[in-house]
Order: sequence, then C-alpha cells, then structure tokens
Amino acid sequence: MHPQKVCREKLDKLTDLPNIGPAAAGDLMLLGIRHPSALIGRDAYQLYNELCSLTLQRHDPCVIDVFLSVIRFMEGEPPQAWWAYTEERQQTLQSRAAEQEAS
Repeated sequence: MHPQKVCREKLDKLTDLPNIGPAAAGDLMLLGIRHPSALIGRDAYQLYNELCSLTLQRHDPCVIDVFLSVIRFMEGEPPQAWWAYTEERQQTLQSRAAEQEAS
C-alpha cells in the first residue's frame, strides 16, 4: 500500500493536516467539516465564499490557498506549503473576474 495513502487514512483531526493550525481548523469546523476525509471533492473557492458569508467578513484570500492545499493533499497529492497554490489562486480569480466582466 502507498505510504501517503496510509498516512491519510490515519488522520483523525483537522490539525493533523499540513498547513492547518487551530484557527484554520476552527474555520473548517464552522463550514461543517469535522474530519479530514470530508475535504475530498470539495471546492476551495466555494468554501472560502461560504466562510466569508458565515462570518460576515472578507477573509484574506490566502485562506483559499490553505483550502486548496488540504483538499489536494486529501485527494492524493503530496503535501505542499499553502503558498505553493498562491499563483494558481490568483490566476483562477483573475480568470473568473474576466468571465464576469464579459457576461
């Protein structure tokens, strides 16, 4: 069996995930995510928007990077620092903004 898969299967707490400390775990719990496996198949951008709506405040967009990092990790990618996803997030948000302007 693949060692990373075994590692993922043994994760019990959100704070066992890479890039997740108590504050980020609290954000995930607020979103109804109680176990690392609940991240599989989720959309980081949608989670971010839900978090901003629930808390009635705009969070730092880097939160999207953190969400991307843990979702991708749980879906089988190797663990990476959250900032490895910053460029992807910036490009995605720019692309979505351009699409909205065009419509």
